[in-house]
Amino acid sequence: MASPSNPAAETISGVPHVVALINKLERLPGKANLLWYLILGGLFLDAYSNAALGAGLSPMVSELGLTATQVGLLTATAPAIAIVFNPIGGWLAARIGRVKPLLLAKVVAVAGALLTAYAGTFETVWCGRALVGIAYGIDFAVAMAMLAEYTPTKLKGRLNLWQCVWYIATTTNLALTLVFFKFGIGTEIWRYSVGSAAVFAGVLLILQLLFLVESPAWLASQGRLADAAKCLHRIYGFNVVAGERTETRTEQPAIGFRHTGVLFRKPYLARTMLSTMISLTQSMQYFAIGWYLPVISLAIFGDQFETATIGSMVFNAAGIIGGAVSAYIGRRMGLRLSSAVGYAMAFVLLLTLGLGFGNLPTLLSFAVPFLFIFFHSAGPGANGKSIAALSYRSDIRTLGTGITGMLGSFGSVIGLYIFPLIKESMGLGATIALLSAVPLLGLITCLIIKWDPTRSSIDPDEEVIDLKPRALAGRPV
Repeated sequence: MASPSNPAAETISGVPHVVALINKLERLPGKANLLWYLILGGLFLDAYSNAALGAGLSPMVSELGLTATQVGLLTATAPAIAIVFNPIGGWLAARIGRVKPLLLAKVVAVAGALLTAYAGTFETVWCGRALVGIAYGIDFAVAMAMLAEYTPTKLKGRLNLWQCVWYIATTTNLALTLVFFKFGIGTEIWRYSVGSAAVFAGVLLILQLLFLVESPAWLASQGRLADAAKCLHRIYGFNVVAGERTETRTEQPAIGFRHTGVLFRKPYLARTMLSTMISLTQSMQYFAIGWYLPVISLAIFGDQFETATIGSMVFNAAGIIGGAVSAYIGRRMGLRLSSAVGYAMAFVLLLTLGLGFGNLPTLLSFAVPFLFIFFHSAGPGANGKSIAALSYRSDIRTLGTGITGMLGSFGSVIGLYIFPLIKESMGLGATIALLSAVPLLGLITCLIIKWDPTRSSIDPDEEVIDLKPRALAGRPV
């Protein structure tokens, strides 16, 4: 129905209508594409900030005289803090919109990077890494949800590109660290590595502040149809106006943490379990293996800093390739099945590398971890967060991505904390073999839970869900 004042315009009446308009698109127009990659840039920053510490860890330990316990605390701090701030970021985005939390995350990221770069003590470095964890937790929960809301159905596989961006960011940091090394900076090389993240964060903050547009689906879920119409025009060029709201959601309460229980009830229980288990297991295997690629490089190619860094960059190239094709593979096979295949290959490769470590030919010792990173990034590495972003209704999407991201982040902490302990007592080869149980668990999960948002005829934004918290002890909440 057209507006009398604008006969050519289409009238929107709620979230399903907004989503239907976006889903009709065969491709994203230029402005929408720019905004899409601008949001994705935040995930580049998250990965870059995480990699910055790993690239300069040895020089930092040498300069500050850190103990093994302090090193463990530093490496686990950012993902541990992210566990708390994943749901907080989701809650903020559900309450105040998507753009403001994304901008807040960039401000915190700048502060964290600068504090770390100029730190003179372990305590100051820890505080800087804690700020990085806050930024990472908020940004990831919100960015994935916003990307899902910007993207038409036929292009949903693009969400998996975040995995490619992750490895590009990691490789970029390693390359810059190598450049700093060539200039003979010495033990302070770690300050340049973590400090460069502040530059990326600052540039991204300015660009997002200038260009980001609020999610039309979120605006419509809040009853702000006029604002939703304006944003649809700004992002996609749609000629739309606000009509009367026809949805029944007007009586639903504002989304808060008390609504977390809905994620663990039908129809969301299976979706939450699948996305959580994929996020948990893929992050555990990545942060136990991928994050320690310099250590593996040293074991394979020698004990030189330059050699280990180049080796890590080559391994990360497999992640870039796998992440780039994950969108295609996810579209062809579905997110669940492509995760299962990735887990199966990761299980075989980790078992092979672990059992044969030290005895494999050099070429095979290199090829196995290279292929592991490829199958990880092409399959489960990207899919847990993409499944979460595509499985929930717009008004609770960030709450869903935040809560599942929080649960999945435990895998990062476990991988970063447990791996060095097991490695110390069992050796690198035996530890890698033991960790093959992680992708096996992920594979079993994918075979048991059949949900796949890219293969389902269900549109989450058209589902009628009771958001009222369930009664406790026979009394209403």
